[in-house]
Amino acid sequence: MKSIILFVICFGLSVPVVNGQQQITFSSNCTKAYDALLSLKIQQATQWIAIEKSDNPSNIVPYFLENYIDFFELFLNENPATYEKLRGNKKKRLTIIEQGPSSSPLKIWMQSVIQLQWAVVDYKFGSRMSAGWGFRDALLLIKENQKKYPDFTPNLMISGPVQMAASTVPKGYKWFSSLIGVSGNLEQGKQQLAKFLSANDNWAKIFRNEGIFYHCYLQFYLLNEPESALEYVKNNNLDVVNKHLFTFMAANLYLNNKQSHLARQIVKNRNMSSEYMATTVWDFELSYASLYHLEPDTEIYFKRFLKNFRGNYYVKDAWLKLSYWYLLAGNKTEYEKCRKMVLSAGKQDSEADKRAYKEVQSGITPNLLLLKARLLSDGGYHREALQVLAGKSTNDFYQPLEKLEFTYRLGRIYDDMGQDEKALQAYNAAYTLGRTSTEYFAARAALQMGLIYENKNQFSAAITEYNRCIALEGHDYENSLEQKAKAGLERCKQKKK
Repeated sequence: MKSIILFVICFGLSVPVVNGQQQITFSSNCTKAYDALLSLKIQQATQWIAIEKSDNPSNIVPYFLENYIDFFELFLNENPATYEKLRGNKKKRLTIIEQGPSSSPLKIWMQSVIQLQWAVVDYKFGSRMSAGWGFRDALLLIKENQKKYPDFTPNLMISGPVQMAASTVPKGYKWFSSLIGVSGNLEQGKQQLAKFLSANDNWAKIFRNEGIFYHCYLQFYLLNEPESALEYVKNNNLDVVNKHLFTFMAANLYLNNKQSHLARQIVKNRNMSSEYMATTVWDFELSYASLYHLEPDTEIYFKRFLKNFRGNYYVKDAWLKLSYWYLLAGNKTEYEKCRKMVLSAGKQDSEADKRAYKEVQSGITPNLLLLKARLLSDGGYHREALQVLAGKSTNDFYQPLEKLEFTYRLGRIYDDMGQDEKALQAYNAAYTLGRTSTEYFAARAALQMGLIYENKNQFSAAITEYNRCIALEGHDYENSLEQKAKAGLERCKQKKK
């Protein structure tokens, strides 16, 4: 492990102020502030930042750390008024950091991180061009820093995830990849991030928790290794009680892995102290986790989230899901009220919100049997879901869409239960029934078949199915399904070598 003295000699991280010049020192105060930020203890982080500014007014690192405060507030709470108030901070902080000594590997790296954080925020608030340029600037900066300081391991924490994400850009976002002029490589990105996480130098230790956050998400979604991602959480004893960024990550991953009971448990068991950032994300996670098992407190969490959330993402979807709750409870009055809110509240920025709007506009009331099976299946209650559909066949449903959904739903349930042959049979039938439909069932069926074949090391068959998924166009969730299929193609190509 490189000593701190070597870093001081090579990079001047603790060089005292000379002639009033700015300096870059990741002091103990800064480390404490950064750790507090990743726990979402914003007030505590702010206090450590203030102490560092007082003790060392020439140090510019505190201004970098303040960007995390803005990022978490805007990313998690999505208040448009707050966005307009804070967006000018990006330029101010970049200007301050630019005044730092070029002898530090942190200078360009910090600028790259700020550009990335604001690119994510700008995209979420609909400023797509600003997001594209910000992302491009971040890439150029991290490439510059890699050339200048190739042994500075935090470079890998940024370049690795960017490589992985850029390798799977769907057709719907080609404007974005054309703008930034980047082409990624899934395997190279994976290796870069792994190299960072295995490094033992002082910088890798400081930023490791942030790298773990990226690793788990990318392993779950792009590498198709959800169980490995969740095993990583358990095997590394990540503190999902007191470090709220890990709480959010673990709950979100468990929810998307159809383990809603664990997601619910993690959120409820988190440290509830007032020192943590206030966010509606907990009610959001609990509302979906509860709905998937038809828990009696589902209504409470949805209503609280929809009352307090100031953003637009998943608002239409949340109103739709609450309407499902009322429909299954037999409350048609509240069901209709929620359906009207789907049309008027929020925006159609996410694919889930677009789907919700489309469903309500169609005027079709969900089949109660299929709806209940779907929710239980999405929550991971596979046997209960299968029991709902027991004894049924396509002949029990009159509408073509219901026949398609029934066939697809059987496939998902069998798939989740590890009954591959039954799943493949149902998926094939769903693909045949739905390949000309604007519904997502056929494309998702092809994707799932690809995943089954990939897990069996039948890579040629998997590639065929991933390509069938990509070839289908004009359906719901097209971008996200295509990205997953492209990631599958990248994995299969590497595994066939």
